Amino acid sequence: MWLPQFTEQNQPLYLLIADAIERDIAAGRLLPGERLPTLKELAAALQVTPGTVGRGYDEAGRRGLLVGEVGRGTFVARRAEPSAVDAPSMASGQIDLSIIKPNDSGVADWLPGALAELAHGTELSRVLDYSADGGHVAHKQAGAAWVGQRLPGAAWQQIVLTSGAQHGLMVAIGSLTQHDDLILCEELCYPGIISLAHGLGRRLKGVRIDAHGMLPESLRELCAAHRPKLLICVASHHNPCNSIMPSERRAEIAAIAREFELFIVDDDIYGFLEADNAHAPLAAFAPERSIYLTSLSKSILPALRIGYLHAPQAMLSRFASMVRSSVWMPSPLMAQLASELIDSGQGRELAARQRQEAALRQQMARDILGIYELRGQANGYHVWLELPQPWSSDEFAYLARANGVSLVSGSQFLAERSGTTRGVRIALMAPSRDELRLALTKLAGLLAAPEPRLFY
Repeated sequence: MWLPQFTEQNQPLYLLIADAIERDIAAGRLLPGERLPTLKELAAALQVTPGTVGRGYDEAGRRGLLVGEVGRGTFVARRAEPSAVDAPSMASGQIDLSIIKPNDSGVADWLPGALAELAHGTELSRVLDYSADGGHVAHKQAGAAWVGQRLPGAAWQQIVLTSGAQHGLMVAIGSLTQHDDLILCEELCYPGIISLAHGLGRRLKGVRIDAHGMLPESLRELCAAHRPKLLICVASHHNPCNSIMPSERRAEIAAIAREFELFIVDDDIYGFLEADNAHAPLAAFAPERSIYLTSLSKSILPALRIGYLHAPQAMLSRFASMVRSSVWMPSPLMAQLASELIDSGQGRELAARQRQEAALRQQMARDILGIYELRGQANGYHVWLELPQPWSSDEFAYLARANGVSLVSGSQFLAERSGTTRGVRIALMAPSRDELRLALTKLAGLLAAPEPRLFY
């Protein structure tokens, strides 16, 4: 008869029972379909009440670990392989629409083989050692190939490897600005920009935006009035508002940057979602003052913490020095895995798979929330929802979470505290399709209520 082994006893006994079940399933000591002791049997063995054991079994069932069959008993659940259609995203009861990430349903198709090839490949010994400043040549060449899909003619000699795009932003800010310098970005921006700017002692101002992204006239006004040092812009699949800047506007932004001697960080981490490359990256319009930044965390896997920074040659030594000062070097082992994915063509295939999945989920969002002011893109990972009166963004995010759906209030994206918004960002890729449909339906139910305080 199975008996739980308690490693510590700092919580209620029923939770210890549920934790022991989860631990033994993970270790292979409890197998799918295996029958557990009855409540009375286990209660007698542990010298507790059957009710305590029942609560433990119920908790394990809530986690998806057990199933009960009337007249037969309680059994370890037979868990299918995760898929984009029906894989559970969280065991906590919350459906997570708060984080933008690729769907992980295809990871099992390539990761085990890729890791095995890396472990037995001829390059293993080299990537277990320190790398030269900026990264190994082969890794830079792979990076140039990845960047070149969006920025044709990207030279490997102008690539600097970073530990992901967020680290790339830090490298650019640290290299091109000084304490108390002013940085510009969209008035609604990725929160990582806000935390980096303030953490590094820089000032941040937001440029006004519309449905097509940053407004050139607002940029010009701020440049004339404040003489900023750096512009950070997400021109394709803007986070959070999901705009794509037209080519004509990109050219205007670049011309203003030249006029005011402003450096540009072209954060193109979502550029791969533009399958037809209809719009050249912002960096292509002012290459002499632009830092093009991308990574693999959104297109393939969040844990693949390798970013590629393409910059003018005059800036490369500063960037390499900042990488060395911050992390010494991005992991060569991780860079080798990324390079093999890129060089084999598998990276492109995985990115295409993500675009296909995103398109299905965008349609689902339109089907369920389309009567509201919803901003998305054909292959986008998220949507931006402008809330109807009388909702506020914080109120909606709070009540959504109370109803089992996590999303992000628009207030988290305000570049300046004085800004206002009634929007929320809804990320679509993390949960299964069934969970996403349920979550979006819950949100539609909240929105249909005439008064938010009905849910208080």
